[in-house]
Amino acid sequence: MLGDLRAETVRIHGHDDDEIEAYLAQPLGEEACGGVIVIHHMPGYDAGTLEITRRFAAQGYLALCPNLYSREAPGAASDDAAATARAAGGVPDDRLVGDVAGAAAYLRGLASSNGKVGVIGYCSGGRQAFLAACRTDLDAAVDCYGAFVVEPTPEGFPLKVPPLLDLAGDMRCPLLGLFGADDKHPAPADTAVLAGALTTAGKEFEFHTFDGAGHAFFAVDRPSYSVEAANEGWQRIWSFFRTHLAG
Repeated sequence: MLGDLRAETVRIHGHDDDEIEAYLAQPLGEEACGGVIVIHHMPGYDAGTLEITRRFAAQGYLALCPNLYSREAPGAASDDAAATARAAGGVPDDRLVGDVAGAAAYLRGLASSNGKVGVIGYCSGGRQAFLAACRTDLDAAVDCYGAFVVEPTPEGFPLKVPPLLDLAGDMRCPLLGLFGADDKHPAPADTAVLAGALTTAGKEFEFHTFDGAGHAFFAVDRPSYSVEAANEGWQRIWSFFRTHLAG
């Protein structure tokens, strides 16, 4: 039945075969299904992100959220772990790729997997979803307002990562991008540059920019939450993953 699920903390092998914490939510039933890797935002592996992970399972997907801060702050509260990670400049790109590859292998190894795996990320996780789509074998990727794919990080910003525009030609799977017209990171001009690079490279993608929405419009616990943009965004996500992750 749609909505019946089981959720639990598991251990997976990520970059350099490190064992890291992850949150697994999966629908109950016998039918083989696609998998979704949920990349948490910079505030960390928090309650909102785990709720999103369960939401994918309720829709019939195997969903796995790796705790990208497992090494910096094992067992710490999400706020404390995020502060530790920010102080270190964020998650190194190579390590992120290894952790996503490990999460994909874990999902494909589950008995109920149909072998297809997608990734979705929000904010810094949106950037990381784009990175993973360019450097990992995945079947679909969703970038929700991923900052600093095109533009460099501002001076003094806690996240110390390079732009990724030069990877556009390496993208290995279809990409869905969901952005706010009032966002500054990324601004509509930045997403237009990215769209141009993907078009030039002949990649499959679709971008949607929502009027009246700023950054983090999916976040129900923030003033930035936009009901209309989030509702339409979720429908875009469900349609996209149905197309690319079905058995």
